[in-house]
Amino acid sequence: MPEDFYKTLGVSRSASAEEIQKAYRDLARKYHPDLNPDDKTAKKKFQEVQAAFDVLGDQSKREMYDRYGSSFESAGQHPGGGRASWTTSGGEGGGFEDVDLSQMFGGGFGGEAGGGFADLFNQFRGARGGSTRSGRRGRNGPRPRASDIESETEIPFNLAVTGGEFHLQVTRASGVETLTVKIPPGVDEGSKIRLRGQGEPGAEGGPAGDLFLKVHVAPHPFFTRKGNNLHVRLPVALREAVDGAQVDVPTPRGTVSLKVPPGTSSGAKLRVRGYGVATKGKEPGDLFAEVQIVLPPNLDAEARALIAKLDEHCPTPNPRAKLRW
Repeated sequence: MPEDFYKTLGVSRSASAEEIQKAYRDLARKYHPDLNPDDKTAKKKFQEVQAAFDVLGDQSKREMYDRYGSSFESAGQHPGGGRASWTTSGGEGGGFEDVDLSQMFGGGFGGEAGGGFADLFNQFRGARGGSTRSGRRGRNGPRPRASDIESETEIPFNLAVTGGEFHLQVTRASGVETLTVKIPPGVDEGSKIRLRGQGEPGAEGGPAGDLFLKVHVAPHPFFTRKGNNLHVRLPVALREAVDGAQVDVPTPRGTVSLKVPPGTSSGAKLRVRGYGVATKGKEPGDLFAEVQIVLPPNLDAEARALIAKLDEHCPTPNPRAKLRW
């Protein structure tokens, strides 16, 4: 057994617990015999790494090691009675289920459990880069926590505003599963939703990981969102703009009747208070309807003459007089 466990893991004596665990994780993947079938020294290096982490990864054992050195084990000072063995039924080699990597990466690959190199990275990365939060546990310690999963999905604009149920496919190490996810009202582009217990299943009865879902919102053909305010392009007929009219406008809270004042030009914005996005704990935003005048299709010569006569009768000031770069 190597005497300098810090040197074995390649860390300083002042390394944090997180630094020690990271070094162990990297070296364990590097030297595990399942991933190095042609390297006869891999098993020995792996056992040295495992032995070092069995001590340095446990705070009480590390304190004894720092105080007495490697002799604390032979002197009976090793808490817990030494490190776990690394064997299989055949007595040679071993699989991830036999060592603490099964706890760190979620189990279920390598050795007799099947899998191999591809399954290792499926477990380690999750469906789309899921982070591994589980750590080792001692003989009497808490059961390891499984890997989290990170995923992304696109939801309809309407669903992001009003909230509701959404069906999502999640890829786990065990396969693809369809989940029904409850989207809260007011979810915005890039929001992240945490679904507890929907990550990889726990090993040895430990808790399951979480699913971190990044939400993208699909564009809407008419509506856009700015903060908690909604903006809609409102088509209005020429006569409605000239004479004024009551027009129906669909909103997240139902259809409202909106008054278009006489003589309204394109670009005018009509405000409906409280009909924007409503998020928990905040006042709902407003709805802004921007008027867009729609000319009649297929204007004939007579219609054009009437428009020209109208312009002569009521000259329009230069609409671009204030236009600047």
